Amino acid sequence: MTLLEPHNLPFAAAAILLIFIALAQVIGMGDLFEGADADVDLDVDVIDGPNGADASGFVATALSLLGIGRVPFLIWLTLLLFLFAGIGVAIQQTIIAATGNPLPVLLAAAGAGAAAVPLNGILTRPLAQLLPQDETSAVGLGSLVRRDAVIQIGTARPGSPARSKVLDAHGQPHFVMVEPHDPGTELTEGETVLLVRREGEIFYAVQYENPLLALHKG
Repeated sequence: MTLLEPHNLPFAAAAILLIFIALAQVIGMGDLFEGADADVDLDVDVIDGPNGADASGFVATALSLLGIGRVPFLIWLTLLLFLFAGIGVAIQQTIIAATGNPLPVLLAAAGAGAAAVPLNGILTRPLAQLLPQDETSAVGLGSLVRRDAVIQIGTARPGSPARSKVLDAHGQPHFVMVEPHDPGTELTEGETVLLVRREGEIFYAVQYENPLLALHKG
């Protein structure tokens, strides 16, 4: 197969990664990508100094031109991989037809990347208009404090966090590591808890009886 030729190895690798992402979604591992996707924060801090605002504005504009932040990161990555693989194979086939020999692998990969990145940014603009608006809403992790989380895997103990799922204000899922706020407390799998504070990547939660949850269960 053409894709498996040595001169197409970078493009074959991109295609294999695309297949892995698709299979992961089909067999139920999609929440891993979903969590990473939801936790991609594109906040640009203003740099101190007279040109700080201009610098942050330039970075934000550059990210927007590349399509980053316009659509969920997994969609952005999938489209980029598809374009990179397709353009790369097309370049090699065209050069082989014209000269009888392919381009060196690194040169072909550089050319395909140079074409795929800006094209990806262009294509994400109309694509973003087709997606629900809240799908592209990025929030900071700090905004998840004071929201309910569900312990998904394991038991959370002091010093031993458990993977938990929390929805932000837009209904987007985030997968975070949670420890109990109170020493000696354990948060068990399936339990709904309240996130009360955050230190780095770790959230701390307390147990409580939510009247709305109790009403729902009843």
